[in-house]
Amino acid sequence: MNSSSAHADKLGADGSGPAQQKSAPKDERVRQEGSLKRFLGRPEFASLAGAILVFIVFGFAAGDSGMFNLDGVVNWMQVAAYLGLISIGACVLMIAGEFDLSIGSMIGFAGMMVAIPTVYFHWPFWLAVMFAFAGSMALGWLNGYLVVKTRLPSFIVTLAFMFILRGLTLALSIMFANRTIVSGVGDLAANDWLGSWLFTGNLGSGLFHWMASHGWIATMSNGQPLVAGIPKVIAWWLVLALGASFVLARTRFGNWIFAVGGDANAAKNVGVPVKRVKTSLFVFTAFCACLFAVLQVADVGSAAADRGLQKEFEAIIAAVIGGALLTGGYGSVIGACFGALIFGVVQIGITYTNLNSDWFRVFLGVMLLVAVLFNNYVRRRVTEAR
Repeated sequence: MNSSSAHADKLGADGSGPAQQKSAPKDERVRQEGSLKRFLGRPEFASLAGAILVFIVFGFAAGDSGMFNLDGVVNWMQVAAYLGLISIGACVLMIAGEFDLSIGSMIGFAGMMVAIPTVYFHWPFWLAVMFAFAGSMALGWLNGYLVVKTRLPSFIVTLAFMFILRGLTLALSIMFANRTIVSGVGDLAANDWLGSWLFTGNLGSGLFHWMASHGWIATMSNGQPLVAGIPKVIAWWLVLALGASFVLARTRFGNWIFAVGGDANAAKNVGVPVKRVKTSLFVFTAFCACLFAVLQVADVGSAAADRGLQKEFEAIIAAVIGGALLTGGYGSVIGACFGALIFGVVQIGITYTNLNSDWFRVFLGVMLLVAVLFNNYVRRRVTEAR
């Protein structure tokens, strides 16, 4: 074949361009299999499947105990929301390849930073809250600074802060209150403009009272609704989850977080400010812990030295159940929220089924082991597929 005929073969019938080669139609089954594989490879898959399984189990085990009535749902949603706040911080930090074992102690310490100035120095509640957030985030910055400056494992640095903050919390409570609880914050928070607006009370109280007046929801003997509204901690949880998910999925900073956790040296070589990213995430984790503490102090009306005990482990477990790898570079805030939801359902569900509450700790250990094994398996399969 000469060059002119070869050139003609490459042109269309009108000689205007390359001939269009007909490709074989794509098999719809291949497309469906690819979509299914991508879904199964999502970090949220394990936690979503676990949440569905937990709902099914307790749906049968709890029976008509009231666990899935409105008041029961609010109970376990509130537990899940508190844990969800700190699991979001833990998850984002784990995606960047770091841990913070001082989260639980930060909760107790931040609570004291709210209660002691309010009760003993007569600060307005809003000022004490600002002080607590500033102090907590400064300590978070110090955590991050020491990790990136000394290059010590974050496990060691934050473990040290876990003991330091727990000791300071106990010492301050004994110094001012001569006991481990500082009470008397509830009314001060409820009467404060910032406390009543953001931290105390419920959302939708008018709606719930209206539904109670029409007999649509359960009421107490005095006619008041059994559930007065949606606790504000649930709203905070949803807002924080949506915000963190948006940052991870839609912003350059979110890309930096994944890059730092995947390979910090490679990220640094392409211009990612690795140290600044990690330090910022330690500050964010401290913010989440302080938010937990402020909401709890405003709700309960007191601060206690043992608040937040072992919460750092529950937050990490929730993040791992949600798909976060212990090695970094992979995870999902939505998955961590599903992990927190599982905790809430199980912790409250055990009481509805009259089981010994000690079984909850057994559940934590089993779920951690299963989640780590499953996440490693899924991650390996996804990596091999690529």
